[in-house]
Amino acid sequence: MIVTGKAFKYGDNVDTDVIIPARYLNSSDPEHLRQHCMEDIDKEFAATVSEGDILVAGKNFGCGSSREHAPVAIKASGISLVIAESFARIFFRNCINVGLAILECPEAAASIQKDDVIKADFDTGIIENVTRNEKYQSRPFPDFINGIIKCGGLVEYTKDRTGI
Repeated sequence: MIVTGKAFKYGDNVDTDVIIPARYLNSSDPEHLRQHCMEDIDKEFAATVSEGDILVAGKNFGCGSSREHAPVAIKASGISLVIAESFARIFFRNCINVGLAILECPEAAASIQKDDVIKADFDTGIIENVTRNEKYQSRPFPDFINGIIKCGGLVEYTKDRTGI
């Protein structure tokens, strides 16, 4: 699977309370969460993100509480991929569970700038910065994770595999 989008760039240690502030956790509705995604770090994010765009961050993205609301909010906003130098481990797993694609690639995370056009191939792990004519190699998803992402999350993947 290949995605292309404009980059939104953030720094290190972006925690789940910044991704979706706790004051909005009175609902798990993706549309409600989308409207408030990243607003404590980027007031314009919800209004300017487009379907397919790519979020890029530094170290330890998604640290903090283990709430699944954070990757749900990012996915609902239209982000097709999150690239970071590293992810908090439970956030990494929650992203896979909800079908939000993520790639760890320190070189890409350091080089990509806001508004760069990025193209990423989940099968090969190649991330291309179209704007700067640069390529970076991340570890590609294993087939089963590709399947989960393509199905939109673990629940849908399980239904597809079991026929339920």
